[in-house]
Amino acid sequence: MDTPGAGPHRTPRPTAAGTAPPVGGPLWARTALLVVPAVWLGLIVGISLIEAPLKFTAPGITIPLGLGIGRRVFLAMNIVEVVLAVLLLVALWRCLGRPGRQRLWTLGWAATAVLVVKVAVIRPFLNERTDAVLAGEFEGGSVTHYVYVGAEVLLILALGALLLAAARAVVGPGTDPGTAPRS
Repeated sequence: MDTPGAGPHRTPRPTAAGTAPPVGGPLWARTALLVVPAVWLGLIVGISLIEAPLKFTAPGITIPLGLGIGRRVFLAMNIVEVVLAVLLLVALWRCLGRPGRQRLWTLGWAATAVLVVKVAVIRPFLNERTDAVLAGEFEGGSVTHYVYVGAEVLLILALGALLLAAARAVVGPGTDPGTAPRS
């Protein structure tokens, strides 16, 4: 259910401390500003920081098998990331209106830009290397993997900053979410 009077061009409802949070818009969009970056961060941590490195330490996993699994997992992850980026941008638009210089828009575009570079620029190079390793033409290991890891770190930083900024914007400064408004 949407908060009455809360939209990109309307004043949001006052919070418990009597100040209005800087973000209006429908409840689903304000919720998405918090949930989407959190889920996206969890996805990156779970896949890139935990699953990918551990996969190669499992008994019986060969380099070709690990690369084949990794390719499928990262393709699926990137598809989910694109969906999350679109949801995030739609939520930002519904909460803030047209893109501008607001911190949330800047962080949302930064995360999306890193994702685009990761998927459209770095992944094709990694796929070429993987093909060469699987064909026995290359031993493995490349600087491109470190570039991908660097992109993941940038994405983690952008999403973490976005999540913190969104929490402040949605809840509002100086509010205590555990305190009910006084009438």
